[in-house]
Amino acid sequence: MTQNSDLLQKRKKAFNLIPLAMPTMQKLSHLSVGILLGLTTLTMAAQADTTSAEEYRDSTAVDTSAPIAALSKLTSLDDDKPLKVTVPTIQQFKTKAGVPVRFVQTTALPIVDIDLRFNAGSARDGSISSTGFGIANMTATMLTQGSKRLEENEFTRAVETLGIDLNSSAYKDMFIVSLRSLSDDKHLLPAVDLMTQMLSEPAFDENILARNKARLLVGLQQQKQDPNSLASIAFNEALYGDHPYAHPSAGTLESVPTIEKQQLIDFKNRYLVAANASVAITGNLTLEQAKKLAEDITSKLPKGQPATELPEPKPLIQAKHIHIPFPSTQTTVLMGQLGDKRATDPQSQQKQTNFAVGNEILAGGDFNARLMTEVRQNLGYTYGISGSMNPMLARGPYQIGFSTRNDKARAAIDASLAVINDTLEKGVTNTEMRLTTDNLKNSFPMSFASNAGINGLLGMMNFYQLPNNYLTDYVKRIDQVQLSEVNQTMRDTLKPDDFLIVTVGQEDPWKDKKTNK
Repeated sequence: MTQNSDLLQKRKKAFNLIPLAMPTMQKLSHLSVGILLGLTTLTMAAQADTTSAEEYRDSTAVDTSAPIAALSKLTSLDDDKPLKVTVPTIQQFKTKAGVPVRFVQTTALPIVDIDLRFNAGSARDGSISSTGFGIANMTATMLTQGSKRLEENEFTRAVETLGIDLNSSAYKDMFIVSLRSLSDDKHLLPAVDLMTQMLSEPAFDENILARNKARLLVGLQQQKQDPNSLASIAFNEALYGDHPYAHPSAGTLESVPTIEKQQLIDFKNRYLVAANASVAITGNLTLEQAKKLAEDITSKLPKGQPATELPEPKPLIQAKHIHIPFPSTQTTVLMGQLGDKRATDPQSQQKQTNFAVGNEILAGGDFNARLMTEVRQNLGYTYGISGSMNPMLARGPYQIGFSTRNDKARAAIDASLAVINDTLEKGVTNTEMRLTTDNLKNSFPMSFASNAGINGLLGMMNFYQLPNNYLTDYVKRIDQVQLSEVNQTMRDTLKPDDFLIVTVGQEDPWKDKKTNK
């Protein structure tokens, strides 16, 4: 759903530059049980195992602080030059309806990617019905299930015949309709026609709606057997209270049966409008072709009104511990707090970059991160622990997640908090910072190594109304990172003494106040 759509995905890079059409937290364009089981989790499904942890701590492990002798013989390194990155050339224009468009021409492959985003995620469910949680998600699901001209099977057959990818997804903040097609007119023109049909004249068939609700209810029931989903749902509800981000984008067992066809129509008419839209196009097109394509996509959208600004959530003022009993040998842990909103001005963007560097050192997913080193390698409590910030239109969550043996849950939590507090007190080192900034800069070009990667970046920048220099100045922001600013930003942002901690497992870690070592 905010964002935030492969939701046991690869770990996002800490700099959060790329919430591709499938942000993170909650993609819900499909109703399958497999996706539903994964859509709300931000934790790593890690299992603690004492034996393997002991094996991992082998006395013959490589000394990473020692120089690598062979490097001194690689004379090619003598001429090594600083990384020079050339970002894609972005062209901007607006359609006649005023919809902002960003376009990048790529000619290597005969493919076009289109990303149409609306400020219309599940956070808007409550504006249609006070109890209508799941309306945005159901609208996204049913857009691809037939139009007034083509019933469901005919629509599906047309998509498959063209060999295109045509999808719609609802997240916390945003509603995305995406298309990938071959760029020749024979394929692209009928593909765009199907895209405009689903937007301007969806069928919203009553029988299909009933089938969807029945399937979704099965998935929501099975979600109760997934500790990661239980933890994530409880975390969001406790963190956000009565804020629109609190409820699951898929809806609940109580709300889904109440969803009606008219609510889907009302949602579409109110939010899937030109005044609330932005378009990103990447592919084998000229600028003139891209302009015509954008007009074809948006010309039938009602003008409408922009969505109102979301309220800012209120942070917790003291620590809160929630335990959910669950019959398992493992305890799933989610801890964190209210985080940042998406930065749009240069000063705030630099601050978020500073935090991203510090958090990568503290809670990144690789084995150099402090939490991974201490809680996994040194103590053997878990196979994996990581944490990240998820900035959205309003303040998103900061979360750290892991799983461990039931009898080690409290010890693992205490150890994690100790690492965080020690990092805030003593700060990260200059060596750690330089290793991390080099990693972020060197991996940055991979974010636009494909049509899909470029288009995801364009869509994100459009949605958050970021200037083009957000991308072109990324390496510059990394180079401007200072050690003192990283440490100060970490201290200003993280408040571990006030963390919300959710545990799902056999035993309540908070019953016994003594740390179990």
